[in-house]
Amino acid sequence: SVSKVKKGQKVMVGTKSGTYAEKIVVTQERVALALENYTMEENASFLVNYMTAWVLLVKMAKITPGDKVLITAAAGGVGTAAVQIASRYGCSVYGMAGSEEKINLIRSLGASGGYNYRDPDCFKRLLEDTGGVDVVLEMVGGQVFKKSVDVVNPFGRVVVAGFASLDLKKWNPLSWIKTWRDIPRVKVGDLAKKSIAVMSSHLGYLLEEEPGQMEDVLKDLKNFVEKHDIKPIIGKVFQFEDASLAHKHIESRQSFGKVLLKIGE
Repeated sequence: SVSKVKKGQKVMVGTKSGTYAEKIVVTQERVALALENYTMEENASFLVNYMTAWVLLVKMAKITPGDKVLITAAAGGVGTAAVQIASRYGCSVYGMAGSEEKINLIRSLGASGGYNYRDPDCFKRLLEDTGGVDVVLEMVGGQVFKKSVDVVNPFGRVVVAGFASLDLKKWNPLSWIKTWRDIPRVKVGDLAKKSIAVMSSHLGYLLEEEPGQMEDVLKDLKNFVEKHDIKPIIGKVFQFEDASLAHKHIESRQSFGKVLLKIGE
């Protein structure tokens, strides 16, 4: 029996897989009460993106006020959450995105500087502007990951949240060689030379394997976003029957914030 919530209460669900459906059955450990000051769309945009950013930045990288923080793919769902959290934490935030429109967005969320990762000199300009950063939240992989490690100052931290550069749609040997090459990897000796740390996390596994601990994490996160009046950035909402269009929108690299599927009216 579910004792954590009452019938009729609005809830959010976090799980490793299986949520791409109209209805699901979950244990009470997977259920969290929705934020009362959020709309249902905002709650749907909140749990996974903001907990991912919070775990990586606060629990793992242990950001402190004054830290210089670089966020790659900063205009996406996790990226916009990370910009909001780090800037409200008192950090100097620098974001990378693929267009001027997206750079303007992350600046409006609190970033001190924005860089277009399509510019081959973007990391050089970042280094000139900052003298290096203390923390990187990296979500692209490939050369972006390698260059991100290069701009981290001694005692810095790189936290990895994904590999957006991977192209898993093409099933042929050459594309998979590129995919394998783009997965972030680093030599321990290289880390030792700069005295930096590289870490990663998968929220789905944490939610399933450590539900009690994640409940405490969510409580801290809720208090933080309510204190700082943070609201999720919703880029576009598609009807459930238009799921294929939503995927195409994301694949076009034109999306920003969270892209949602809505079931019913």
